[in-house]
Amino acid sequence: MKLYYAPDTCSLSPHIVLRELELEFELVKVDNRSKLTTDGRDFRTINPKGYVAALEMDDGQILTEGPAIVQYLADIKPEKGLAPRADTWARVRLQEWLNFITSEIHAGSAPLFNRMLSEDIKAIFREKLFRQFDFLQRTLSETTYLTGPSFSVADAYLFTVLGWCRLFSIELNRWPALSTYRDMINARPAVQAALLAEAQ
Repeated sequence: MKLYYAPDTCSLSPHIVLRELELEFELVKVDNRSKLTTDGRDFRTINPKGYVAALEMDDGQILTEGPAIVQYLADIKPEKGLAPRADTWARVRLQEWLNFITSEIHAGSAPLFNRMLSEDIKAIFREKLFRQFDFLQRTLSETTYLTGPSFSVADAYLFTVLGWCRLFSIELNRWPALSTYRDMINARPAVQAALLAEAQ
């Protein structure tokens, strides 16, 4: 398998999951501006949407969209427990979290990357994002991980998008449970290995 990634993007989530599952894979870096891979290919020939992550299977099939990728990967090694079985209520709850992270945290953070937006407009987006952080603060005050007592693919995704807060000068100390959660996941060996590999 090949994972197409770019640093400081949502592709960190499937990267973490690959390492948590101890699967063999190749990392292929993509320049988000030029859309070229490190070996000179146009990434849009791999994913016409033009953004990471993309997972290329050994048979040439391409899977895109982080929440789909991480569930596919988790199902390769169900014994690792990163996602409940597909025919269970617990799996639906996991998908509920993945959709929340996609629509409210990931998409909610995206406008803050836009240098063309004024600070007044960004303040509106921050306020909406902070309301979701308030919700996460309440949730994580009562449970260790999003889906219960053990780490799941949803936690890899939330950790990834929370990592962007440093790029926006947002201090998570305002939400102590969320800050503790981020630090706990950051300490996981697979997370540290993924971060180190992407920093090269």
